Amino acid sequence: MTMRTNTNFLFLATLLVAVLLSFEVCNGAINGTALKLKFYNETCPKAENIVKTIVEENAEFNPFLGALLLRVHYHDCFVRGCDGSILLDPTSETEQVELQAEPNLSLLGLDVIEDIKTELEKACPQTVSCADIVALAARDAISAPFGRQMWEVPLGRRDGNVSLASEAIANLPSPSSNFSALLHLFGHKGLNLSDLVALSGAHTVGIAHCNVISTRLFNFTGKGDTDPSIDPTYANFLKTRCSANIKNIVEMDPSSSTSFDNNYYKNLILRKGLFESDASLISNTSAATLVNQFQNASVFFVEFARSMKKMGAMDVLTGQQGEIRKVCYLRN
Repeated sequence: MTMRTNTNFLFLATLLVAVLLSFEVCNGAINGTALKLKFYNETCPKAENIVKTIVEENAEFNPFLGALLLRVHYHDCFVRGCDGSILLDPTSETEQVELQAEPNLSLLGLDVIEDIKTELEKACPQTVSCADIVALAARDAISAPFGRQMWEVPLGRRDGNVSLASEAIANLPSPSSNFSALLHLFGHKGLNLSDLVALSGAHTVGIAHCNVISTRLFNFTGKGDTDPSIDPTYANFLKTRCSANIKNIVEMDPSSSTSFDNNYYKNLILRKGLFESDASLISNTSAATLVNQFQNASVFFVEFARSMKKMGAMDVLTGQQGEIRKVCYLRN
């Protein structure tokens, strides 16, 4: 399967992103952080190309790779900032790391991150952080079908060495979150309403397991009922799919789950958001206004790019903080 694109609006979106970047980039620094574009130009000039090449090779065989790596990036940044802590394995039977938290048990694509790290260690030993690899790989996987970068990724993140399952549970947005909970969580991370609605657009790609939505479909209030905020026809389709086997998968963006586009927002208006958190975006007047604005694909791409750069700079470790791991799943 291939992702569908529209040349005209993609060209316009790319042009608008470039204009925005011209205002945001000053002496290479982004958003007041120590992250910089072309950070590895002198220390590892082939770094970004190595990431891009490996990601694109894998994307040819996995149409969901963009969704997988984007999710890894999200789940990394929302816990302790974008520091690669999501990748760490436990070092003892008693240690519970982020990967072992319930929201992260279904994360995939980590093998691609490790393949990239292996090649980068050959080219430039202990130079490129795992946190930067995660950020670049997510961008490149989403961008691969478009033939152009969908957003800029400033670099210079360092790797953290603390990873706690308890923090993942406390900090990651839940598919069953209501609007107030989402807005509070995003606000706590320094993200605003526009970021919340724009970043939710990541659900335009990918799949989910039926167990994540089973309560919404079959027992919403504990009385064997269905969430009334979901379109009845869509709900019946999901019930048919999920009643056979709770391990079945469903598209997060019906009929468009391999295409990074703005179809997600069109489905929200039709009450076809898969998760309660999706449906909650049209329960608030201000958020619903943004959902309507993002019916324009060019507007969505620009705002998504802006929010991704903002999220990717959350609570990063830079300079002499943290470390540069030799292997992404092991502390040095």
